[in-house]
Amino acid sequence: MSSEEQLSAIKGAKVLMVGAGGIGCELLKTLALSGFQDIHIIDMDTIEVSNLNRQFLFRQSHVGQSKAKVARDAVLRFRPNISITPYHANVKESGFNVDFYKEFDVVLNGLDNLDARRHVNRLCLAADVPLVESGTTGFLGQVTVHLKGKTECYECQPKPAPKTYPVCTITSTPSKFVHCIVWAKDLLFAKLFGDKNLENDLNVRSSDATNLSEHSEDVFECRKGKDIEQYGRRIYDHVFGHNIEVALSNEETWKNRNRPRPIYSKDVFPDKLTKENGKTEKGSATDDVSAMASLGLKNPQDIWSLAENSRVFYESLRLFFLKRQKEIGNLTFDKDDQLAVEFVTAAANIRASSFGIPLHSLFEAKGIAGNIVHAVATTNAIIAGLIVIEAIKVLKKDSNSYRMTYCLEHPSKKLLLMPVEPYEPNKSCYVCSEALSELPSPVISGTVLTIEDLQQEFSCRINIKHREEFDEEREPDGMLLSGWVEAPVDKNNNKSIGNGESTSSALSMEEIQEGEKDVEIQETSESAENVTGKKRKLSEVSKGTIPDHSGLPDESSRNQNQLEKLDVDDEDDELIISNDWESLTKKKRL
Repeated sequence: MSSEEQLSAIKGAKVLMVGAGGIGCELLKTLALSGFQDIHIIDMDTIEVSNLNRQFLFRQSHVGQSKAKVARDAVLRFRPNISITPYHANVKESGFNVDFYKEFDVVLNGLDNLDARRHVNRLCLAADVPLVESGTTGFLGQVTVHLKGKTECYECQPKPAPKTYPVCTITSTPSKFVHCIVWAKDLLFAKLFGDKNLENDLNVRSSDATNLSEHSEDVFECRKGKDIEQYGRRIYDHVFGHNIEVALSNEETWKNRNRPRPIYSKDVFPDKLTKENGKTEKGSATDDVSAMASLGLKNPQDIWSLAENSRVFYESLRLFFLKRQKEIGNLTFDKDDQLAVEFVTAAANIRASSFGIPLHSLFEAKGIAGNIVHAVATTNAIIAGLIVIEAIKVLKKDSNSYRMTYCLEHPSKKLLLMPVEPYEPNKSCYVCSEALSELPSPVISGTVLTIEDLQQEFSCRINIKHREEFDEEREPDGMLLSGWVEAPVDKNNNKSIGNGESTSSALSMEEIQEGEKDVEIQETSESAENVTGKKRKLSEVSKGTIPDHSGLPDESSRNQNQLEKLDVDDEDDELIISNDWESLTKKKRL
């Protein structure tokens, strides 16, 4: 039973929710049922069909509508006496400024990308408003509490960069299915259906035009009136046959690698594709908008044979040119575009077959192509409940009870929920630490400060000028910010010094005075331990494990003593978890 103090804190609170997706739907419901009376929601997204399996406040009839507004209406049906204010907008819009955040007692995040999380973190710090962060990835989840000056801010520990793959590996020596997916999505799909001026390594042409004359011209050009079947075969033979043969000609590459196998259409296709696909006339249009539907392939979790992948490859290509001709030239891969997913899955599987890599189902391929770790509704519900628990502690100012809680996939010390005390602020954090107070030289009139924020690709210089008096009504802050101008030009190469860029040598005071003043501040003054459960810094974990979503993880290969960092852009991601909880709960930070 809630205490009177707790009920009073809940009813009098004004809460800001950011995100109305998987966690957001559960969070809004839990807040409403817990007695919160004044809730505001920001979300820029509209409802998609793929959301319906876990975002329970939405129905088929809501597809295309604002998530924030539909979520509000759904909750008001069973809690009609509370106030819910939705904002169908981007949280980074200028209207959601420091003054806006100051209106709230606590901010609760249910976001799905790193950039927005950083933005909200900085505004909460500026407004001095507590932030409760969250994230889920499959069965894993976390809830963290951030209070200015008392706990780490969201950016106190560095976040690992998204995983990337060398171009040479993607184009020449793939060894994992994810390499084939990236090739099919970012190279082949983009070349066929995207910007026609795009140049990439798919444009390999034979130096012997007499033997392979078709490669002396751009094989990707589909001239008006061209037979689609012949065009499909030409593309197939070029990327899966000719390009592989060209790669094989470099014997040095394959000394310590398995040699790939060139695959040509004549080896896998019937004489007449249209006859095989049940069409009475080649190139005839049907009502199908899916290659799977056209070919009678119903289960997306089936792994297709090479012949089936080849038929899907051709049929999806045919449907793009017959039914979506107007879009060709401007298309980009979208994980919610069924035909695009079918094409990429088939192309990736054919390439995988050539390089001896195990084939994958469309369901698996879609997850890899869209950086998806499939969401689990139960995990979202658990995390939402933990967010509300921490929010109540924040409202009661019960700082001794704050916990950062991790939801585990497998029991550790017989626990599936592992609480850890919040971490103290990182003194070297460039976001929340008071670095200026520790400068060797004081910031006084005439000081020039160079400000660089590499993560947000922003840089500027601030010229400090002292002024004795300010108008209390017009300038109540005792300072004046002025003089924003265009970025300076590097005289050595005539290049503008843009956000995040800098010259190799510092500018002299003469250059500053004659060049420009980026930002000018006038001010009235010339001057300006151990907590239980400390975690290891991410920078100190030399080999953090990042899961490879190209297949199911091998349990035997999991390193139980390493910190894992999951950062994917599907649903409420950003997750730090560890199976070595003993190291996280030591008295001293390692």
